[in-house]
Amino acid sequence: MDVDDQPGRQLASKWLKTKALLEHPDIAGHIPPSKLFGSSRLRRMLDRYGTVVVKPVRGAGGNGVIKIARENGAYSYAYRSQRQIFSHFSDLLDAVNRVRKGKAYLIQQGIDLAQIRGRPIDYRVKYVKSGGQWKFRSMVGRVARRGYFVTNLCRGGSLLSAAEGLRQSLSPDVVEAKKQEMRELTRTATSLLERRFPGVSRLGYDYGIDRNGQIWILEVNTRPQ
Repeated sequence: MDVDDQPGRQLASKWLKTKALLEHPDIAGHIPPSKLFGSSRLRRMLDRYGTVVVKPVRGAGGNGVIKIARENGAYSYAYRSQRQIFSHFSDLLDAVNRVRKGKAYLIQQGIDLAQIRGRPIDYRVKYVKSGGQWKFRSMVGRVARRGYFVTNLCRGGSLLSAAEGLRQSLSPDVVEAKKQEMRELTRTATSLLERRFPGVSRLGYDYGIDRNGQIWILEVNTRPQ
């Protein structure tokens, strides 16, 4: 096995990778505004963006990910298939902290993802270093299970080709352009991450595309499934 085909360096912290990517002017505009979790930060981000996603700094498979929205003076809370409405911020915070269990979390602006028949879709791009060269291994769409907002396959999400996902959620006219844009973002971001974290060689980029066609880097994994 080529040395570059080994698993390579792993970096669990979403926060460290996010901070690194924000340093590149061509990448920063594709990163949803993100902050380390704190109650006052959660309140401010909800006031500013209306919808946020709260997720573990270290985690995978959609574990512990919560979606929160401010609606008509109240707060909607979605965790797995659970849906709740809280009238008071303190009650919302209690619910979040029961899931968090004191672990470090991030707050990220919620993205209004394009959908297929009412189910959100995002994209996983695998980029691997082999024989000294970075190569694209796959680009697929992941559609959330009905009633869920996370698209992870282990949470019941379903897989389809990236082309088919783009065709069904946006338009056949944008398929090649959006695929190419994701490839270009992947190359640029990987160059930055490799300089900052030498030894990374297997990356999984999670891209979200909103209803207006804007591409967002939701997170980058160093041990993609």
